[in-house]
Amino acid sequence: MTGRTPRLGRLRRTASEGRVSRPAEARGGRPRRRGAQPKVVALGGGMGLSSSLAALRRITGDLTAVVTVADDGGSSGRLRDELGVLPPGDLRKALAALCGDDDWGQTWSRVIQHRFQSQGEINGHAVGNLLIVALWEQLGDHVQALDLVGRLLGAHGRVLPMSAVPLELQALVKGHDPERPDDVDTVRGQATVALTPGEVQSVHLVPHDPPAVPEAVEAVLDADWVVLGPGSWFSSVIPHLLVPELLDALTQTKARRVLSLNLAPQPGETDGFSPQRHLEVLGRHAPKLALDVVLADEAAVPDRDSLTDAAKRFGAAVELAPVARPDGTPRHDPELLAAAYDRIFRMHGRIGPWR
Repeated sequence: MTGRTPRLGRLRRTASEGRVSRPAEARGGRPRRRGAQPKVVALGGGMGLSSSLAALRRITGDLTAVVTVADDGGSSGRLRDELGVLPPGDLRKALAALCGDDDWGQTWSRVIQHRFQSQGEINGHAVGNLLIVALWEQLGDHVQALDLVGRLLGAHGRVLPMSAVPLELQALVKGHDPERPDDVDTVRGQATVALTPGEVQSVHLVPHDPPAVPEAVEAVLDADWVVLGPGSWFSSVIPHLLVPELLDALTQTKARRVLSLNLAPQPGETDGFSPQRHLEVLGRHAPKLALDVVLADEAAVPDRDSLTDAAKRFGAAVELAPVARPDGTPRHDPELLAAAYDRIFRMHGRIGPWR
């Protein structure tokens, strides 16, 4: 990265700074004391991850978000193309979701989400995107810059990119061209994949073996709970399983793993998908991944037996709970989702209660 000033350069972390120690249980030491808050890591991107974070920050003070970095649309795509930086948009959304409910938190949440409207080059850019990229250029360190933004906002948790290099999402799509319904084409770019016509068969990343951010790997290994989803299935959830070091951490961690399903299929990306089909495609991309709990809204599961069977292939139990907004929109209600997570952590956790 470029643009680091000598004055700010001294803020860079040394190799040992910011490292998270392994849990006592994993080291063979004393177990965490009764009443300690659970360490939770949430993986995803976009609005799905924001919903999960808005819920989780209500029930734990030890929260880390690990965010996809394959976005290539809108303000993020422009900054990525012009400056060669990570796309900041999903990172910004995660930080906004972690802002507190007080005046300070809500003011900063609105500020970083604010988009400029003009006839010039700044049109469509979000304040938070520009702030994050400016700090990346000043500090030369993705993680330190995001930590600094988090402190400014008073964020109730930490936000990390899943990789330190910008990634391209590619999908194999059957019937992408309506005139060739049986052909399979390669569709490139997260923004395009998210809205693609046809049936997504699989996705992969370019580069194919991207490096994971070490702090993200450590967070997963140190966690008590890892939450995957909800969110755009092929473009925000599955990409985490395509980063080898991150997938290794997800399979090796002693944490319990929760998969949070979407409330409805996403137009384009998962048109016509049942809840159990979401699990099937997840398993195809990560056959060795085990889960402990699959969380779904009870009104979004017409065939509970099929979902239960699909979850058993991951070694998981199914928890059904009302987590959708009461107004009928297909979005999660933060209070209801928080209650569901809290109940899962208490019922399925190895340690607790935490509160």
